[in-house]
Amino acid sequence: MFRLLAAVLSLCLAAAPAAAQSREEIERTMRRATEYMVEEVSTEGGYLWSYLPDMSRRWGEAEAYPTMIWIQPPGTATMGQLFLDAYHATGDEYYYRAAERVGEALARGQHASGGWGYFIDFGGPASTRRWYETIGRNAWRMEEFFHPADDATFDDAGTVEAGIFLLRLYLEKNDPRFRAPLDRAIGFVLDSQYPIGGWPQRWPPDPDQPDYARMITFNDDVASENIRFLLLAWQVFGGERIRDAIVRGMNAFLVTQQGPPQAGWALQHGLDLKPAAARTYEPLALSTHTTAANVKQLMHFYRLTGESKFLARIPEALDWLESVRLSPDQVREGRAFPTFIELGTNRPIYVHRRGSNAANGEYYWDHDSEATIGHYSAFRAIDLTALRREYDDLRRISAETLRASSPMFAPRPEPLPRYMVSEVAAGSDLNASGGGSPAEIIASLNAQGWWPTPLRATSNPYSGPPPAEVSPGDYRTTHVGDSSDTSPYTTDRPVTGISTATYIANMARLIAALDATD
Repeated sequence: MFRLLAAVLSLCLAAAPAAAQSREEIERTMRRATEYMVEEVSTEGGYLWSYLPDMSRRWGEAEAYPTMIWIQPPGTATMGQLFLDAYHATGDEYYYRAAERVGEALARGQHASGGWGYFIDFGGPASTRRWYETIGRNAWRMEEFFHPADDATFDDAGTVEAGIFLLRLYLEKNDPRFRAPLDRAIGFVLDSQYPIGGWPQRWPPDPDQPDYARMITFNDDVASENIRFLLLAWQVFGGERIRDAIVRGMNAFLVTQQGPPQAGWALQHGLDLKPAAARTYEPLALSTHTTAANVKQLMHFYRLTGESKFLARIPEALDWLESVRLSPDQVREGRAFPTFIELGTNRPIYVHRRGSNAANGEYYWDHDSEATIGHYSAFRAIDLTALRREYDDLRRISAETLRASSPMFAPRPEPLPRYMVSEVAAGSDLNASGGGSPAEIIASLNAQGWWPTPLRATSNPYSGPPPAEVSPGDYRTTHVGDSSDTSPYTTDRPVTGISTATYIANMARLIAALDATD
């Protein structure tokens, strides 16, 4: 989910003519839009993902209560990142105060371990339990919400996004209020790391959570995002413990790569380093998109360290991916690689479901590529030619050249980037529709001060316990089951509403326009 924003926001941030708008007009629009989000939309300083204009319904990854804020991008911490970017672009203290409120909200909802869950509910424990027992438990395809647990999560970059934001916020004015939650967040990443170098999806261990929560996790870029956060902390604070965790985290990619002829990775691995199953629609298998992502990470680690060990087995991984490429007649919408590959046989695995809701539904897998589940792609697009080209190019760069520009070897403290909006994951949200020229963005801000957005992601309201019997209909490939399923889905009849993703994307474009006026 996380890296999908970079592509969308890179389009939003692409160079565009700004001459028709004065700096004053751009700043006035930015301020109006931000005042509405801060003063009318925010809950205790935090944010969800989308809202109906009358606030009668609101959503993060799932429908939320009015007392809740969401941690995963494009939620609370991502909004804080944008406020700091706007502060750097304008010097307007209003944005810093908005970022302070975000920091205070995150500090209030931080788990005792130092990480964060998927959301913070300021309504208290009883409200949180009620949400899990109703909306969460009945979101058929969202098994991570089936019951609460006393832990925090690395899933979907929520904890890392919050940690990076707090790092930036603390460094802005060295406010001691934010140093303690920042230290706890760094401690969470360090304390949860396994000796071998990987990280679980959730920590600390909770017996109520399924086994996969404790596995070494690559899914949703858990390991790579943790390393990214630690690298930023290392640039600022140094410290051998942080550096050691970075090195062990990178080495975990090496020791979990499987041997030939299946030299790939799974979504998750056990502490024995073998592939492991995760959610019920994530079977025990190797994963093609995870393997491609890990190859990219190994090349990144070579750039950071100049150590050839990170390149050594990349050809094996690329050769394995080539071996499972589908024949032209099996390719779906340009996607030539099955998501899951059976261990030992190299046969594609395809995931299906039957039933109609969380009470009577179940997932299963076989080798039939027809009627696969709709909410989790059975096919992947991987550019092997580009990966091989990048690998060949890297081999020609000396270790000395790489180390000369690597943050691993730079003197500390090293300043953080001025902007980080392009690093966050708002673009993966179905309700994001930012973009256009600065003039179009300015003109589209409505009289109330928000950018109208078609809310394509919606959900069925909780309507009571689901029926035990299967409801009429075919739910094999849909994102949502019967009317009792509270999972979000894409609607072909979107209503207009308020979207944090659209706000972030439009503000990012206006910040780029401001820079162009300098």
